[in-house]
Amino acid sequence: MGRTTRRVWLWKKRLRTIHSPHGNDVVISTIVPESLLTCPQCGFTKLEIMPTDACQFYYACSNCETVLRPNPGDCCVFCSFGSVKCPSIQVRGSCCG
Repeated sequence: MGRTTRRVWLWKKRLRTIHSPHGNDVVISTIVPESLLTCPQCGFTKLEIMPTDACQFYYACSNCETVLRPNPGDCCVFCSFGSVKCPSIQVRGSCCG
């Protein structure tokens, strides 16, 4: 798990500041495309690539085969059980609409 966790952590650190000579600094962030999904039933963790064009409402754990669904108030399984929120949340702060 250590190597996978480090890989996601490195993705999270991809922020870059562009310094303007006029004093208008801009922070640019990239979308983190991967998330560690953790099954609440068995604790199994797996690195998954998130879809960028839709929310993922269901995910079957590859260890115990439990079907995960988003928690109330979350748009997808990545927002509920992932180490990183879905791309829509990362970009817009809201999802699916």
